[in-house]
Amino acid sequence: MNIQIFGKNKGFDTQKARRWFKERRIRVQDIDMKSKGMSRGELQSVIRAVGLEALIDPRAEEAAILRYLASEEAKVEKLLENQDWILLPVVRNGRQATVGFRPEIWETWE
Repeated sequence: MNIQIFGKNKGFDTQKARRWFKERRIRVQDIDMKSKGMSRGELQSVIRAVGLEALIDPRAEEAAILRYLASEEAKVEKLLENQDWILLPVVRNGRQATVGFRPEIWETWE
């Protein structure tokens, strides 16, 4: 497995995800969203896996603007500019991805 965890260092669900993988002795690559963020390719890979709507944090009030944009490409551009609107943690395993704390899915990954 090649696990990447995109999150905030002090984020509660991000810490839970890290702990879940550590308890199972699975190595992860941590990416701090505050300092690095996601590249366009990484974001598009996650969108293909989970869908754009699942990626948007419902608590991010400003993210409501995404509903009014016409094309998916415009939504992706806006999300790249405002990565605070992404629900964290985002956990990737190759082409597979999850958003939020999802151990029931991680257990199925090989």
